Amino acid sequence: MAKFGEGDKRWIVEDRADGANVHHWHWAEKDCLPWAKKRLGELLQNVPILEGSGGLWISTTKLDSVTGEAYVNIRKGKIIPGYELTVSLSWKGEAKDGQGNSLAQVTGRVEMPYVADENADEDPELKVSVLDEGAVGQRLREAFLATGKSMLLERVAKFVKEMKEGGPAKDELEGKLVPKAASAGGKAVKTDAKIDSSSPAPSKQPAPKAKDKEGFKTIALTERFHCRPHDIYTTLLDENRWKGFTQSKAKISNEIGGQFFIFDGAVTGVNMKLEEDKLIMQKWRFQNWHDGQYSTVCLTIEEPEIGVTVVKLTQTDVPEEDRYGNATVVENTQKGWKDLIFHKIRAVFGYGL
Repeated sequence: MAKFGEGDKRWIVEDRADGANVHHWHWAEKDCLPWAKKRLGELLQNVPILEGSGGLWISTTKLDSVTGEAYVNIRKGKIIPGYELTVSLSWKGEAKDGQGNSLAQVTGRVEMPYVADENADEDPELKVSVLDEGAVGQRLREAFLATGKSMLLERVAKFVKEMKEGGPAKDELEGKLVPKAASAGGKAVKTDAKIDSSSPAPSKQPAPKAKDKEGFKTIALTERFHCRPHDIYTTLLDENRWKGFTQSKAKISNEIGGQFFIFDGAVTGVNMKLEEDKLIMQKWRFQNWHDGQYSTVCLTIEEPEIGVTVVKLTQTDVPEEDRYGNATVVENTQKGWKDLIFHKIRAVFGYGL
């Protein structure tokens, strides 16, 4: 067994002399953040929203910032995009009277606080603000929301689609994967022999349906406790209680966007969504996972009867292997939730039914 932090050489694929990662069979990761900033700028800057309709002119101006992370993981020829971005851009508007005289010129901002692979099938939240809070400014803001919101969300959806296809790695992937696809019907062989047209053509076998997120699994658990929902919610977000029942170092934020550090740093992540006494959603990873890999943990808290609390855990995108090739990640993660977290909490509040 290798020491913690060191890979067992028996599980490590040595670098090839020619540096090739054939058909992207092994993990390959490409940083897409610079590309994401450029692409979102192309999609969102200088977009005309209204051009005179109702005496209003509105357009976006510049992309102010794109922060967060964006990457593409490739394994066995499969594209696994990951991104979690905060996008901010500026807009301008002008209102004119019937004679074409300017009534007011305003500027504002558009904020998209969470554009992420986790909500790729949903429209991200989009907030529009205006610096001039007068009547004309509010009229322009409302017109932006009525017309421009859907326009910008369509452009963000295009970015999401391009990320799903590989982002800046798309051309590279197509170049490497086409030869493999071409060989599906048989290897091309150079020959001078004539083809017998009377021979029956080989039957084509249907290609197997690709599975989503190959190499990842989902964990689902349901646990019952003799306590109130508030007890569970606060316990899971209170670092002093974590230190007490796990006997390990912990640092936990109880705010959306706040980070956490538990089990002496073996597990880290960030709070994505919190609903007091009802829901905890987090980006969550072990330190020995591949760089940039995060699972999504969703804990729903219910009270079917007073004094009995049910916690339902769903953890998606749990990798089957860690960075050292150990294939026990899913099993160990599930066992950790049951034995090191839920069992310890239940010992404090009483055993479920």
